[in-house]
Amino acid sequence: MILNFAVASNGQTTLTTTATQRYFNNIRRNLEGAADVMPADKYSFRLTEGQMTFAEWLNHSTERNFLDCATLKGESVPEEQKQAASLKEKAEVEKALKDSFAYCAAALETMNDTKALSSPQMTYSLLHILVHNNEIYGNIVGYLRVNGIVPPSTAARKNQGKK
Repeated sequence: MILNFAVASNGQTTLTTTATQRYFNNIRRNLEGAADVMPADKYSFRLTEGQMTFAEWLNHSTERNFLDCATLKGESVPEEQKQAASLKEKAEVEKALKDSFAYCAAALETMNDTKALSSPQMTYSLLHILVHNNEIYGNIVGYLRVNGIVPPSTAARKNQGKK
């Protein structure tokens, strides 16, 4: 699939600023928050047989974050990406997820619209860290709710109403 975008003038950051502030920061907060509120003994939980465990969903996010953000940075994929799939314990899964989001945040600091639209792969990687992580969050919300845990996005909305 070829994406056809008009390339923004050099240095423009409307797309990348919006992507970072409105979407990336929110999904980062939601996924990191979900990792935090899920009890350690529920990291092996599956909604039904055949589905990924809670930890596997987070590991999948971690893997893709490192892969996509290495593209954005023009680097080789970090070693942490290769080890993410084997992580099972809350502390290591949560740390890897947070590390992958920190890596992406650093990649986004170097982005501008021209760079983001410079190739189909670059555009895909930028969009993928937003869309894919939201899909993952949408899946794990069910894992939280069935375990009696209010998802971070819902908790944030409830807290805004109390101010």
